Amino acid sequence: MLLTLVILPTSVTGSGVALPHIGRDTGAPLDTLQWVVHAYNLAFACAMLACGSLADLLGRRRLFAAGAALFAGASLASAAGVGVLLLDVLRALAGVGAAALLTSGSSILATAFEGAARTRVFAAVGIATGGGLALGATVAGTLADTVGWRWFFAAHGVLMVVVLCAVPGMPESRRADASGLDVPGTAAFVGGLFLVMLGMVEGPQWGWGSPWVLGMLAGAVLLAVVFVRVERRSRHPMVDLGLLRNRRFLALCLIPVAVSCSFVILLPLLPNYLTVVDGMTSRAAGGVLLLMTAPVLLAPPLAGRLIARGLSQRAVFTLSLACLTLGVAGLAVVLRPGAGAGALAAPLLVLGVGLGLNFGLVDGAVLTVVAPDATGTAAGLLNTLRLGSEAVAIAAAGAALTGLTRLQLHDGLPRFPAYREGAAALANSVNAGDLSGPAAAVPAAVRPGFTAFAAQGFTTAWQFVLGVAAVLCAVLWLVIHRMLAPVAEVPSGPVPADPRTDDRADPGTALRTEPGAATAGGRPAGRAG
Repeated sequence: MLLTLVILPTSVTGSGVALPHIGRDTGAPLDTLQWVVHAYNLAFACAMLACGSLADLLGRRRLFAAGAALFAGASLASAAGVGVLLLDVLRALAGVGAAALLTSGSSILATAFEGAARTRVFAAVGIATGGGLALGATVAGTLADTVGWRWFFAAHGVLMVVVLCAVPGMPESRRADASGLDVPGTAAFVGGLFLVMLGMVEGPQWGWGSPWVLGMLAGAVLLAVVFVRVERRSRHPMVDLGLLRNRRFLALCLIPVAVSCSFVILLPLLPNYLTVVDGMTSRAAGGVLLLMTAPVLLAPPLAGRLIARGLSQRAVFTLSLACLTLGVAGLAVVLRPGAGAGALAAPLLVLGVGLGLNFGLVDGAVLTVVAPDATGTAAGLLNTLRLGSEAVAIAAAGAALTGLTRLQLHDGLPRFPAYREGAAALANSVNAGDLSGPAAAVPAAVRPGFTAFAAQGFTTAWQFVLGVAAVLCAVLWLVIHRMLAPVAEVPSGPVPADPRTDDRADPGTALRTEPGAATAGGRPAGRAG
């Protein structure tokens, strides 16, 4: 399971680094090329809850084996030199396999270990996941630059075959009261998320006013309404939407959204900027990302020490969100052509610390604010919102960069009449991580000016997107901080003072229990904050 959790995050970080190489080898247009990343994220997010239900129904080891086989087969096929359209499909299949692996594997660990052993196991899980996140970009860049991007997917396939060999030694388990798969809810959720992502990816290419794009976005809204209605009426809903009425649970679910708007969007997109504007190799771009991902391994123990010294979870979450906001805002300020790793180091390190401070802490906190019999559903909903927000945030940021780059380049292209494709083709090229091809079509005498012009237009688009991301993070920071605030009970009449229960002895200890919050003996299960 630990090997699996090293592999899965690298599919997100590594694919973005390999994307320029894939684009040059296949000659794929930008919108098709982007689905190498989007298809994996979309399928991963959409299949999470469905795979959780199937694991309980069919058996967790059986679903884990099926997920490993699917992931291994899709990865090995991706390495076989297929066309980009088939590669997109294979990446989606790998995303389904990843969802099956993560949901069933986590359940297997939770049932196979108890007490202190379970605590140690899930600490190791966090380290493995963080390690995969930290090393994915560097490993992918090294493989892409030396032996080719196909070896990145081949390595995934070979390692997952090793995982398959260990499956017979894993225990089998299932829920005796498991209900069937919520087919209508699953279909509405998958269809809605697919349409909104497709609309955002194709918007810059077809035009945001295109009937097709508007139709897809309208269809996504319609399917979202259908999903809510289906889940409310279902006897065994895929998602218990009633949990979102729990203020503290909703606040915790918004923390991964802030992570998606800051940290996550940089993983697949920033390498393209570094290769185009600064001329870095994929290996060097992956090394720069290591400045952001390495602190994810180091910051969680810091969060634990802060809490051990008396800092509340609410304060740690606030500090985490502050780091994410300041990090992405700082990156918007320092990002410029020729900045180099030295100038980017400070904001990237702050972003990594921001994620590391809440890495794993959010998942543990969720279990304390819902009823004991709702912890599984709450964890599933949290992970679905986490993966769904990541998929949508990456697609939205990519679409915004493409559209804004096109606008920046439009007015300047008449200075370079030798370049015939125009702003749209140039914007697509730089967002795919390739400026060498367009520059080759420009006469050598004006090539340096053309390259600098394109780099500055791309940089301006990036600065705007990062500025918007900083504003969104700041708003979420304030909202989450407010929602996590403890609320004191207001007594309905005079209450005799009791030194054991009198709130005046410890102001703020009497907290209102949210709907669905865990209780023990009629009292809140733990102090909020």
